[in-house]
Amino acid sequence: QVQLVESGGGLVQAGGSLRLSCVASRSIVNFNTMGWYRQAPGKQRELVVVSTKYADSYADSVKGRFTISRDNAKRTVYLQMNSLKPEDTAVYYCNGRVLDNDYWGQGTQVTVSS
Repeated sequence: QVQLVESGGGLVQAGGSLRLSCVASRSIVNFNTMGWYRQAPGKQRELVVVSTKYADSYADSVKGRFTISRDNAKRTVYLQMNSLKPEDTAVYYCNGRVLDNDYWGQGTQVTVSS
């Protein structure tokens, strides 16, 4: 079992930046994918970015504004979010997949005011 804990959410004005962190309870080196998803009120959870050892894949809505990175030594995945827009408001969830197991964090709220 793996626990993922997100942090870094908050309230920011449009055009601002936030960096989300996701700390895993054990090594993420062997994870097949790490990624971030988000869910806005009344909407389905959607992919923001997924990262494999080969490439990162971003949703069109965040390309050029968001960047995923990881620090394996700290067991942490980051999501740098720049040029935030009100439509980025959502609960952001960290996801990790290893073999057939899918792990989720509890989510962190990001609110972007106009």
